[in-house]
Amino acid sequence: MKKLNHYFEEYSVSHQNKINILIHKFCVPLIMFSFLGIMKAFPVPADWPLWLDWSLIFIVFSFSYYSFFKNIRVIFALLLLIIPMIAILEFLRPKFFILSVILFVLAWIGQFIGHKIEGKKPSFFQDLFFLFIGPIWTMNKIMAQLGIDLKINNAKEI
Repeated sequence: MKKLNHYFEEYSVSHQNKINILIHKFCVPLIMFSFLGIMKAFPVPADWPLWLDWSLIFIVFSFSYYSFFKNIRVIFALLLLIIPMIAILEFLRPKFFILSVILFVLAWIGQFIGHKIEGKKPSFFQDLFFLFIGPIWTMNKIMAQLGIDLKINNAKEI
């Protein structure tokens, strides 16, 4: 498995334009939010506990992947992003599905516009794992603006 800073270096190659970066700061969280909303809307078996749905299973899978980077600040930053999303989706229940689908489509259109401006294809065309790197990269940019260093270069290799 590659080091997180190596993924960041590769991801940054197609994310240099300031407008594309700004678009990502909005669209990546919107894609995450809407994807979780879509996952939350899929029916689960009747014998599952009320709190267990497909979005939670996806979150656990995602954090399992992120844990391989052994960087607690990355986990904390993503929790800061995901916990409010889940709370908002629960508040909007059951009306969030249509909203999630609309936001998902619009946010992806925004992403592709950003990459058109950038003049480079999205990184996930090269490697699907970049779909998981995008949220970390975006949170790293947002946290840096708040004066918080996620210390990506300290992430360890497994």
